[in-house]
Amino acid sequence: MAVEGDWPDSFTLNRWVKDRVDHQESPSAVLARFERWPTWMWANHEVARFAAWQRDHNRSTNGDTGFYGLDVYSLWDSLRAVLAYLEEHHPEDLEAARVAVRCFEPYHEDPQTYARATRGLVPASCEDEVIDLLVQLRAAAATVDGDPEERFNAEQNAEVAAGAERYYRAMIRADGESWNVRDCHMADTLDRLMERHGPDAKAIVWEHNTHVGDARATDMARAGMVNVGQLVRERHGEADVVLIGFAGHHGTVIAADFWGAPMRRMPVPPAPPGTHEDLLQQATSGSSVLVFPHDRGTPWLTKTRGHRAIGVVYRPSADPHGNWVPTVMGGRYDALLSFDTTEALHPLQGAATPPAGELETFPWST
Repeated sequence: MAVEGDWPDSFTLNRWVKDRVDHQESPSAVLARFERWPTWMWANHEVARFAAWQRDHNRSTNGDTGFYGLDVYSLWDSLRAVLAYLEEHHPEDLEAARVAVRCFEPYHEDPQTYARATRGLVPASCEDEVIDLLVQLRAAAATVDGDPEERFNAEQNAEVAAGAERYYRAMIRADGESWNVRDCHMADTLDRLMERHGPDAKAIVWEHNTHVGDARATDMARAGMVNVGQLVRERHGEADVVLIGFAGHHGTVIAADFWGAPMRRMPVPPAPPGTHEDLLQQATSGSSVLVFPHDRGTPWLTKTRGHRAIGVVYRPSADPHGNWVPTVMGGRYDALLSFDTTEALHPLQGAATPPAGELETFPWST
């Protein structure tokens, strides 16, 4: 299971579902340690129940299924994780990590301060330092003691540091490039996970529609933007990839009014006439699973219509004009889960405040 979440936080849950931590600790206790905004996206009762099921599945089948984060935001957390790994296992290779940490210290864990510094009259950058760290870690001797994924975890944290540095450097330009850096990083992380787990491995990627649905079937393509769904299809072939979207006609959701704002339970207004969700509500009763045929020449699958977009930021008042992505349904997905009524998640705790200056770039305004 690979999710739209930070690698360090998700890896703590990964170790829990694999029985590599305290057996007495509940999944809710593990998820409650997720500290980065938006905590509610994964630190909720629904994911806790899923994690409990996943650990029971591993126990009953002697399996080793995991839970991994694909996202790129955890620059400072990942640097600290690499530093801790090298201090314990390879103190002789610590200098590259210390140099990278020192390079970022003046920015006080504020991504926008770092981003502005890279575009100043005298540009500053830590790009070389995180690349040197990644190269040094890859060259370090393999570690076989302890958690069998310990070395892989350290390497991936170094990859996150390099990806986050690229992301924050691109973010200052206020164009689509930072989005592309982020989704390419997520697709690359997925590829590394698949390689690690072997040729027979299978993955489920759990992310928002905006990342999962093929960008070429939306107006993202005209803006020069790519996403995980498109990249995975291109890299692995459509025959080995199934993209599944979600649609909801009305209901409730947990979201924030703007990036970094407190979470709140929001109404999801009924879908406007002529949208995909409106047609689905008319054609089906209740919840439905729609599997698209190989030949997708039917009018509904080929016509561009609005498809609801809800992320961690959502503004119900923007309907009926905002929150809707022009979508060719048959090109964006291979199947769709459609719900007449949606219900908000049940968070474990209040939402944490994001690091100062952190901001997600959105392909559409809401």
